[in-house]
Amino acid sequence: MLLQPGIYRHYKGPEYRVLGVARHSETEQQVVCYQALYGEFGLWVRPLEMFLESVVVDGEQVPRFALVRAEPGVFERGEEAGR
Repeated sequence: MLLQPGIYRHYKGPEYRVLGVARHSETEQQVVCYQALYGEFGLWVRPLEMFLESVVVDGEQVPRFALVRAEPGVFERGEEAGR
């Protein structure tokens, strides 16, 4: 599954910039690399499946992270890849 780089809002409110999807070197599990857009602007990783799942808030299912604005990423493949 592809995940667009960009700004995402966590269901609790804070925003994060998704840098891309990486693969764990031992398990090959896909993980999302993202940066907090507040506080110390820390870098985080989370399993892709967990990033994309829904959670129940006040009896309603909502996405854990919702896309606010897509941003073409430097890690995307394209015509320039491999140069």
